[in-house]
Amino acid sequence: QVQLVESGGGLVQAGGSLRLSCAASGRTFSTYAMGWFRQAPGKQRELVARIISSGNIYYADSVKGRFTISRDNAKNTVYLQMNSLKPEDTAVYTCAARPIPQITWSSWGQGTQVTVSS
Repeated sequence: QVQLVESGGGLVQAGGSLRLSCAASGRTFSTYAMGWFRQAPGKQRELVARIISSGNIYYADSVKGRFTISRDNAKNTVYLQMNSLKPEDTAVYTCAARPIPQITWSSWGQGTQVTVSS
């Protein structure tokens, strides 16, 4: 397992941007798939974006064209650039990791709050 620490959440107006970062411990970061999940009050947690490599990326339909996930294996960090934010993007965003090619997310960060005001 890896330990994950998120940063970059906050309050932003609708239409604005935020970048989330997730720093991972360990020397095997490149062997993990990385994902960003979010959970809004009263809703189920959902996978927002997942990256294995630059050529293997998934986005939820609700964020396609607005969010970009990327990773820097040299820095053991994954990013989520969020543009054109909407009030419905308000949630706790959590970074997760799973060893490639397993399908179970085994490591989780503590979460960071993103609030988008209208």
